[in-house]
Amino acid sequence: MNEEFQVVKSCLMIRMPREVDHHQARRIRETADRYIERREISHVIFDFGITEFMDSSGIGVIMGRYKKMEILGGKVLAIHVNGGLRRIFKISGLHKVIEVVEEDNHGGNDQ
Repeated sequence: MNEEFQVVKSCLMIRMPREVDHHQARRIRETADRYIERREISHVIFDFGITEFMDSSGIGVIMGRYKKMEILGGKVLAIHVNGGLRRIFKISGLHKVIEVVEEDNHGGNDQ
């Protein structure tokens, strides 16, 4: 569990599991909230590097943390969002409130 939640300075990184269903969502929500309440967290980053599936409870986890961080003056970001998850972000409206950080895999412009 430690490797899923990591705090660096004031940033909470959450490595999302392969499948985000209501069981996983509850655990993630409760653990993230404990970190946010006990530490001075200014950013929450959801890392979807291995995530293949996310249902509406996962969307709820992200929106809940967004609302919490908005009250605290913080920010929520998402990284490693694959095509299927991008579609979920767009359909749910998450893309309007959560910044999806694009990564350049090669460190330069290959185009």
